[in-house]
Amino acid sequence: MSKKLWGGRFEGATAASVEAFTASIHYDSRLYKYDIAGSRAHATMLASHGLLSREELADIISGLTAIEAEIDAGTFEFRQDLEDIHMNIEKALMDRIGAAGARLHSARSRNDQIALDLRLYLRDECDRLMELLDATRRAFVVLARKYMGQVMPGYTHLQRAQPVLISHHLLAYYEMFGRDRERLVDCRKRINIMPLGAAALAGTGLPIDRQQVADILGFAAITANSMDTTGDRDFAIEFVSCCTLIQIHLSRLSEELVLWSTQEFSFVDIADRFCTGSSIMPQKKNPDIPELIRGKTGRVVGSLMALCTLLKGLPLTYNRDLQEDKEPVFDVVDTVSASLAIMAELLANLVFNTGRMEEATRTGFMTATDLADYLVLKNVPFREAHGIVGRIVAFCLDRGCELVDLTVKDLGQFSSVIEKDVFEVLSVNGSVNSRISAGGTAIQRVEEALSLAEHNMGIKS
Repeated sequence: MSKKLWGGRFEGATAASVEAFTASIHYDSRLYKYDIAGSRAHATMLASHGLLSREELADIISGLTAIEAEIDAGTFEFRQDLEDIHMNIEKALMDRIGAAGARLHSARSRNDQIALDLRLYLRDECDRLMELLDATRRAFVVLARKYMGQVMPGYTHLQRAQPVLISHHLLAYYEMFGRDRERLVDCRKRINIMPLGAAALAGTGLPIDRQQVADILGFAAITANSMDTTGDRDFAIEFVSCCTLIQIHLSRLSEELVLWSTQEFSFVDIADRFCTGSSIMPQKKNPDIPELIRGKTGRVVGSLMALCTLLKGLPLTYNRDLQEDKEPVFDVVDTVSASLAIMAELLANLVFNTGRMEEATRTGFMTATDLADYLVLKNVPFREAHGIVGRIVAFCLDRGCELVDLTVKDLGQFSSVIEKDVFEVLSVNGSVNSRISAGGTAIQRVEEALSLAEHNMGIKS
């Protein structure tokens, strides 16, 4: 006869190749605390409804506590022949306390048990990722305060476009990662629904109280349909989707750091401790951390695609395919967590070359839009103003000069409304501080945004 806990109808031992192919204990063992927490809550509920005696409950709680301590200490032996974290813990409990341990699985299945473990795990990971996002956002706010008032080129199409405050650029990432945090908050609401009690797929005929389990474990509600419950991995896909956006945003930031640290830009200096050298070129200082974060984005996006593909063809309810959900989830958690943590550390040690950045704002006709706005204020239709400024830029290109090098007489060739007050808008600082629309780069607006960010992050300016 089969020695499996589920092997009553099986006559022979499972093939060794099948044992190896189907086992998940080598990765789902990380769920042990959640599996034990769920079992404690389940046992407490069973005892409340006469399905366990008080003595059996005490034995189960004591046994689970001892098993958890062994796993914490690294002395617990995980067995591949027991397949997964659920069976490893249940078998160890039965070996310790006997018949009481065999009663624990009443009114539940591994189908709803794994859904519970994964939801508990992801609920905690949402909270941890939000803390890491807060640390990263805080680093942007600190940098924004440090470099308040300093200017840099703003880019479109990676071409110099308009001058902006460095702080304005930094706060763009503060906002970006703020949306990531909001998505996790919202995602957590759908994770925080208690699945246990759906059993294999149809619920159970035993007298249980699912809400009691939800209350013990801190869930906001219970799932509404047992069939949906056991086959549902929407919450995992949504979580990984949120993480994918976080990693994509980290990748965009990394791309800028890689560019800015080149000699061609020379906008930032990444601390030596966050860089590496070349095995052959002694002069090299490579921005490996941003490059690796950028590279790791591919595996996070790949995990999202793996989960979507995994779920797309599954009929209701549980199918063994769903065993493949955990490795992508775990890899995403590890990758995004590590990327956020090290990026926050890198940012805390980042130095901007403000002189070089300001110098870069003085070429490339970056106040051309300001000149067009000047003409609009002189009652010139915008499209006409746009054409006038375009011809002025062409004139500068022919002469090899910038807009600020022109005289009023030069500018007057293109429009009679241009007067000497035009030079107020052609300066970099004049351009920056003219952008007073809500969310703009004027010092007044950026100071407002920065003060609010400092308040939100608990930072005293």
